Amino acid sequence: MDTKLLRDSFAVVAPYGLEVTEYFYAHLFATGGDPVVSMFPPLMGPQRDRLLKALVRIVTDVDDLDKLGAYLAGLGRDHRKFSVQPEHFDLVGASLLATLQHFAGDAWTPEVAGTWAGAYALVAQVMRQALTADDGTPPWWDATVTAKEMPSYDIAIITTRLAQPMEWAPGQSVAAQFEGRPRIWRYLTPANPPRVTRTAEFHLRVIPGGLLSVPLALHAGPGSRLKLGPPVGSLKLDEDSDRDILMVAGSTGLAPMMAMLERLAQRDSPPDVRLYFGAREPGGLYAADRLAKLAAEHDWLTVTLACSAPEEQSPEFEGERGNIVDVVTRGEAWQDRDAYICGSSAMTEAAAGRLMALGMPGPSIHIEDFGWEG
Repeated sequence: MDTKLLRDSFAVVAPYGLEVTEYFYAHLFATGGDPVVSMFPPLMGPQRDRLLKALVRIVTDVDDLDKLGAYLAGLGRDHRKFSVQPEHFDLVGASLLATLQHFAGDAWTPEVAGTWAGAYALVAQVMRQALTADDGTPPWWDATVTAKEMPSYDIAIITTRLAQPMEWAPGQSVAAQFEGRPRIWRYLTPANPPRVTRTAEFHLRVIPGGLLSVPLALHAGPGSRLKLGPPVGSLKLDEDSDRDILMVAGSTGLAPMMAMLERLAQRDSPPDVRLYFGAREPGGLYAADRLAKLAAEHDWLTVTLACSAPEEQSPEFEGERGNIVDVVTRGEAWQDRDAYICGSSAMTEAAAGRLMALGMPGPSIHIEDFGWEG
């Protein structure tokens, strides 16, 4: 496979951004008809974003087949919850190639077309195998809400109990659907590792106008039901590493860190962990008391809170002042640690870039960016 040709041709298409995904879905819906249209949510904004990110991910990792294969297998497995069938991949492939041809213009040569067709055939093969594999797990997991609290005006903490056992690595996420909002899924991250009680706690940032976050925050309560997709994501605790750890969290990016901390606390000799939790205002540090309690219980854990609001706006705040990325990299050398970063896209990218610029090896930096969807 000519990976350079793939990247060069995608570079011609990528500047069109969301126009690419709009054309793709228009083509897919026209060829697939109502049976395909009924599988998608009424508002397609988040879905278009996910498609574009998936294309970028595939092109970026095309030289690392092990990494790409793991991502595609997870993606294929995740599509069971949409009732996707193997034959749907042919429709998707035809629409993808038609879309690339439309936007590539004169750059769409027979060689480029053949390379993309071959690449998609490999992608579809891996995803089909994962979709149809008999791994003993359901297409989705049913969960019942057992408790909900609102520690701040825009954060909801929802505790659920799963009807079936589910295994996930601390840090991974699951797609969630609320019973009152069918076909609308949002990625949430369990704030705990798997437990024998089958409980999972989720931290949810409420987005104004959010199709899922607002209904969950306002209407979910004990007895409400969720559907959960299979665990996905590359942000997960490296259980084989004995290196000390740096954690950087913004908003509900704290959830995967909480899951990792609970798993680390189960070790006989946990590594030294430095957790930085940042927000614009002190009110955004919604789990400050819980973190203080954890730090008091575990001598291997140090927690630093950071607030970027000016001191005159929050004189009572006693933590660090400044942007969380600046606070983390203020005079510290982290090269010998593993780093886990989760939060907004901008914060995640900035923190990872700054740490690499300071000498931390790329493989030691673990991130995930599903975006903050509604």
